[in-house]
Amino acid sequence: MLAVQAKPVTPDSDTKTAELQRAFAMFNQVSAELTQAYEALQTRVSSLTEELAVANGELRRQYQEKEALSERLSSLLDALPAGVVLLDAAAVVAAVNPAAMAIFGADMVGQHWGDVARAHLEPTLTVGEWLIGGGRVSIAESALPSAGGKILLIHDVTAAHRMKTELERNQRLAAMGEMAASLAHQLRTPLAAALLYTSNLGQPGVADEARARFSEKASGQLRRLERLIQDVLLFARGESIGRDVIDAGDLLAEAAQTVEPLMREHGLEFAVVDESAGAIIVGSRKALFGALVNLLENAMQATPAGGKICLTGNRRGDLIAVGVRDSGPGISRETQARIFEPFFTTKGQGTGLGLAIALGVARAHGGAIELFSEPGAGAEFVMTLPVAVEGGIENNG
Repeated sequence: MLAVQAKPVTPDSDTKTAELQRAFAMFNQVSAELTQAYEALQTRVSSLTEELAVANGELRRQYQEKEALSERLSSLLDALPAGVVLLDAAAVVAAVNPAAMAIFGADMVGQHWGDVARAHLEPTLTVGEWLIGGGRVSIAESALPSAGGKILLIHDVTAAHRMKTELERNQRLAAMGEMAASLAHQLRTPLAAALLYTSNLGQPGVADEARARFSEKASGQLRRLERLIQDVLLFARGESIGRDVIDAGDLLAEAAQTVEPLMREHGLEFAVVDESAGAIIVGSRKALFGALVNLLENAMQATPAGGKICLTGNRRGDLIAVGVRDSGPGISRETQARIFEPFFTTKGQGTGLGLAIALGVARAHGGAIELFSEPGAGAEFVMTLPVAVEGGIENNG
């Protein structure tokens, strides 16, 4: 039997064995770590899967809620009596509700809003209100920053406008009825004076100078009577508003030219400050001129000789403010509360209708008149009127 001689272990083989053992141990350690990481990953995937399922369920619920809300909003818009028009960033009609279709027609979707407005709307003196057919609508707009467009809300105000007009007429008639006794007295006084002066004209032996004086006084009383009757009629029926295109600066200049000689005659300093910046008013030039002259005459009568009256015009955005300021004694709080009442007057020869008519003219033009006064510090009447918008409703787009 042959004996096998063992191969002696050399230092190099020992080193390789140790390295293999270390590599095997490291492989086992990495495998264990990978196994742990895989198990952790499986756990995380399972958790994320559960979270994703919950999130999908929440999104599905939110989507269903939004669908239900969208359906409710759609039903609400369909049932809304007011018209709703959605414009995109280019002012093209993107969507409308049935009420808007009934006003402008079903073919308005896809058209530019300016074309729709020009075809159906006519501007009025009231800002935001327009004539359409035989009716009247108000249009309010709201910007949509996210989409870059606008939403227009359109209300039919035909009945409301008719009721407002009727209410104003009834208020004027009620004021006429309440002040009938005062009116009769005011008519009787100048009439009696005129009759007295004219009766003197028929007396024999009256000198020509006295006859001329009686004639002039009688004519003056008759003119006063005529003015009173004109004021009463103007107040009773209201001023009819026209479609004159009026430059605010020209209106101020015309009023100033009219009253300036009277200011000099009364020894008053008169100044005009026109900062209307070319503002244009649409309405009745005659009515606005009369209201402005009335305010100037009131200021002149309230200001003693040596005082100052200033007529101003200032542009305030979409409004023009016309002010008449005097350096008179001012107006007491009690009088301020009644200053615009028909037939209320602090003058012996006044009709008490001038300021009421001026206020009516301002309101008929979509404006107002405010009084600012402190006793002893003068008074200022400011009439604000809407400025005509260039381009009209088309600019809403």
